[in-house]
Amino acid sequence: LSTMPIPCPGPYSAILARNLFGSIRRCIYQRVGNLIDSSCKNMDAARKVIDMRSDTVTKPTDEMRRAMLEAVVGDDVYGEDPTVNALEAKAAEILGKEAAVFVPTGTMSNLLAIMTHCRHRGDEVIVGDLSHISLFEQGACSQLGGVFVRMVRNLPNGTLDLEELKSKLMLTKDSHFTTTRVVCVENTHNFLGGRVVRPEFMDRLVESLRDTGVKIHLDGARLFNAATALGVPPKKVAERADSVNICLSKGLGAPIGSLLVGSRDFIGLARHTRKAVGGGMRQVGVIAAPGLIALEKMTGMLSADHENATELAKGLFAMADRGVSVDMETVESNVVNFSVKGTGITAMDFAAKLMEGEEEEGPVVKVGPKGDYTMRAVVHHQVSREDICLALEKVSRVLESCQ
Repeated sequence: LSTMPIPCPGPYSAILARNLFGSIRRCIYQRVGNLIDSSCKNMDAARKVIDMRSDTVTKPTDEMRRAMLEAVVGDDVYGEDPTVNALEAKAAEILGKEAAVFVPTGTMSNLLAIMTHCRHRGDEVIVGDLSHISLFEQGACSQLGGVFVRMVRNLPNGTLDLEELKSKLMLTKDSHFTTTRVVCVENTHNFLGGRVVRPEFMDRLVESLRDTGVKIHLDGARLFNAATALGVPPKKVAERADSVNICLSKGLGAPIGSLLVGSRDFIGLARHTRKAVGGGMRQVGVIAAPGLIALEKMTGMLSADHENATELAKGLFAMADRGVSVDMETVESNVVNFSVKGTGITAMDFAAKLMEGEEEEGPVVKVGPKGDYTMRAVVHHQVSREDICLALEKVSRVLESCQ
């Protein structure tokens, strides 16, 4: 292009040339972009992918995308984004609390909760040893908040060992020791396979903490799955907790976002801390808008996810004589943990084989290796009953190839 003659002499020739070259470049970029887009679409169409690594892989619905485009926005740090305000009010109402604050991630929501409950360096939080906070959040409350983390054993049903918890409460005023300020419970429990923590346990936990001043934070990233499994309103799951984290971008299908919910005073303090950890956002109604749809419309779809997860577990259970094992009693929501130890193949290699093969050998199936031989599949609204059947067929083919 740089060697093309410029047909219009005079002082404006350079400007006209730049405009011409700019138009040509834009045309080329558009054509190349269309070719790439077309190629990607053809690749997607050529091979079906069933992604059950997590419910975080969900794509926003068409309605969510339209809501993002049309969202009314303002500066959220000033409290002037009407869409964010509506989302926070809706979350607080659903969970039976006074207020909520919108944050980008569940990790930040849990961090704000712990730092707000633990106002002094050297304060202590008690968490389950298999909780998301202890395993998958980099010890953020210690890194950034100076909060000491004490761990208590998680029982297989996702609850905490209350006898151990009571023995580890630090309530003395002796200056040698930390002071326990908050206990964290996770519902549903991610690592333990989506186990649902019953309200009866929360009642016992409250009784164990009576007269101690110790608060309860509920990491309810999948709280709506728990409510669906229990057949109760979400506020019933949240009622015993002083603060609650909920995630919008897992089973509810929004592209981003979590909310921390609690009393008005508590959320005021948390909002102040949010700014310090980089969570103050501006015109974010564009990402709050799909969150509103998630709360208003997507919660009703979770029961289908649970049914599909049960069907997946049943299909895997039927392959017990081929080296696959699953504990059906643990399948309570949309998560299925299963073992391939009996096949002699590691979880990592088994996951790789599920993604291999020619098109006629079935879809690409993505599940998450969780240990040496343990795997996790998480069902969401973009995995249909037909997809479950296709995934089970692919597992069967992999098992045949291994024998």
